[in-house]
Amino acid sequence: MTKQNIGSKVKLADGNEMPVQGLGVYRMTDENQVINSVKSAYHDGYRLFDTAQMYKNEAAVGKAVKDLNVNRDDLFITTKIAEENQGYDKVMSSFEESLKKLQLDYVDMLLVHWPIHTHFFETWRAFESLKEQGLVKSIGTSNYGMLHLQYLATKANEMPVVNQLEVHPYLSQQAMVDFDRENHIVTQAWAPLGRGRIFDDPVIVKIAEAHDKSAAQVILRWHLQRGDTFIPKSVHPQRIQQNADIYDFELSDDEMEQIAGLNRNTRISQEPEMVYEIGHQYPHH
Repeated sequence: MTKQNIGSKVKLADGNEMPVQGLGVYRMTDENQVINSVKSAYHDGYRLFDTAQMYKNEAAVGKAVKDLNVNRDDLFITTKIAEENQGYDKVMSSFEESLKKLQLDYVDMLLVHWPIHTHFFETWRAFESLKEQGLVKSIGTSNYGMLHLQYLATKANEMPVVNQLEVHPYLSQQAMVDFDRENHIVTQAWAPLGRGRIFDDPVIVKIAEAHDKSAAQVILRWHLQRGDTFIPKSVHPQRIQQNADIYDFELSDDEMEQIAGLNRNTRISQEPEMVYEIGHQYPHH
């Protein structure tokens, strides 16, 4: 049996450590909902909290973190720069606003939320600058494909240590995950539960019954054993707790293969091609 638990961390290429499992707060707009979810998750052992400028709830996350009144080193806070804030100057000024909303001196992880052709390298230069200044501990990307990362590598002084992608059993992204791994980039799955669309899949249901676990727990366990990091989102304390309770059972190789076999290459979001103009809206997380 694996000895991992909700407090398990992964070592990043820059030497920092990141929790394997975190709480996503996408689409949580009610301040009390955010605060209650973050507090509930913290008490269940979560230490990574993932927000973004686009979610418009950085201030609520900041309030929740302040209310927790715990050692800053005990937390791992991620935020993301929105499309309209890309480009060197806008990254710098919008990030300053994010820090104020979060009521923090630094964030642990800053991600480019979506690849945009405009200011592609300028944006990353700002990220490298923020890291040099100590305002950000680690820098990464979100929704970047192989071409984006290869293109970035032509001018980057430092490559992303995390690439956050839509990954779940219906979109296993194995080639992309392998590419990230080969390039010392940790894949972090957003929508790891496929927004609940996979819960009724007969394969998942059967495996869940065999282990006396929920469909969500089986899917998250699949991510864990596969080597993904993941940030399931929930506003229900019971589900937040349930999502953390995946460290006391193990899927067999056969069960892992069965789940991997569910891949359909179907997305909730859109293929991350390069967006050429700011304001081009994608239904992304």
